[in-house]
Amino acid sequence: MLCTVDRFQVPGVIEARREDVVKQVFIREGNVVHASSTDRNDSLGSYLQRTGKITAEQYSATMAERSAANKRYGELLIEHGLVSPAGIYDAIRKQVEAIVWSLFYWQDGEARFRIGSFKPPSGIRIQLPMRQVVLQGIKRAPNAKALVARLGRKETVFEASFSTEELIQAGLDENEYRLLGLIDGERSLYQVCTEGPLSPAENAKLVYAFYVLRLVRRQEAADLAADQVTGGKAAAPEPERKAIKIRFKTGGDRFAGR
Repeated sequence: MLCTVDRFQVPGVIEARREDVVKQVFIREGNVVHASSTDRNDSLGSYLQRTGKITAEQYSATMAERSAANKRYGELLIEHGLVSPAGIYDAIRKQVEAIVWSLFYWQDGEARFRIGSFKPPSGIRIQLPMRQVVLQGIKRAPNAKALVARLGRKETVFEASFSTEELIQAGLDENEYRLLGLIDGERSLYQVCTEGPLSPAENAKLVYAFYVLRLVRRQEAADLAADQVTGGKAAAPEPERKAIKIRFKTGGDRFAGR
């Protein structure tokens, strides 16, 4: 869903639900600009307490005052001199990142994408490039085995299909770039995962991220595209399918969605 949204550069909101928890991710111009959650553990105050920026006593006192004063929590902390304005902005950015990353840990739930320009609940916006969101989110996914099952068999061979600009946009670090270099159209998926710079499980998750970001492709897909070239003209590609609603549930290696 994230890659489809990024490909068409449409603004909108992803709303994910699981039991009583609702999380929203606001997207504009290929960036995540805000995220919200009904889970109290995802709140700004909980984040600041969890990271040691404020004490438990300060958290309790400011939360009580916030209810009475009906003020934004960050504004209240600044007024009391507990956190600087720069510290609040940094905390909001990391809080938003934490909400987005948490969705990659969900094993079941429902996600919808609503197209349109929606005003985030907070006036403070950040910019998380979508390709980096996808890459970092998949790296945090708990079940590497389920992701590898979507790539094919261990004998499957991938080849590179990226531009340098795409690598910069994804923000690949040194180890990620080294792993990408092993995908040469000759090494099997098993070889890439075992020879890579990280553990086989972490390498496998990165290969999956490369695949969904279209930095690599299955070799047979490339061969098929070449075979479709007839009379000097390539066969028309299949139209892109826009993912608007997804329901997903995973169990072990099984994955069902629409």
